Amino acid sequence: MTPKEDVKRIVIYLRGGKGQVGKVRAARMMQFANTNTLVFGPYYRGNNGSEGKDEFYGADLNDVTVAIRILHQKYPYAAIHMVGFSRGGLQGLLTFQDLPISSYIIWGGVSDIYLMYEERVDLRGMLKRMIGHPKKQAVAYQQRDALAQITKSSPPIFIVHGGKDKQVGIHHAYHLAQQLEEKGTTYRTFYQMLEGHVPRPFALKQTLFEIKQWMIDVEENKI
Repeated sequence: MTPKEDVKRIVIYLRGGKGQVGKVRAARMMQFANTNTLVFGPYYRGNNGSEGKDEFYGADLNDVTVAIRILHQKYPYAAIHMVGFSRGGLQGLLTFQDLPISSYIIWGGVSDIYLMYEERVDLRGMLKRMIGHPKKQAVAYQQRDALAQITKSSPPIFIVHGGKDKQVGIHHAYHLAQQLEEKGTTYRTFYQMLEGHVPRPFALKQTLFEIKQWMIDVEENKI
């Protein structure tokens, strides 16, 4: 979604789910759009009729990194904020450090592939098909361990999560915050303890307000 006026901010929306579940929708992108904001939601390879194969945090990470570098080259003075929702949470954590971005917002997002395997028994079959078993394919899981790659100098992170999230438990957020605290990485949290994976309308309004305020604070060097 391109704005009507000059691009001063770019929001990269990293979708959750797989296939048609959680696919990029115009309504979600519109939540971040305004007169000076360009919103881009990449399809991961193998989804929505695109070529290639979704490797669940494998080569599909390039569909994030290449897109951001192209946008940065086209709009070198625009602030770039990544928003990773659900599955997109880890998608962003695995890529944000090496990109020319201003900040990363992880919203109801997976922060640890091992936690995901443990808690989502219903997804283990899919994870085994796409990645393998954590012990038998240990290297593949290590490559998807984003927390081990984060450093004190990583771009600032805003953690947003619902306390009643049953799809991605809030312990993903707690675990990430603890790791960032130990590493000395700049971060902020916003927890809605009565909300699930997707906040109810009134709570969603507050979530979007907090996310946009975070972007403004980062751009004004208040973080």
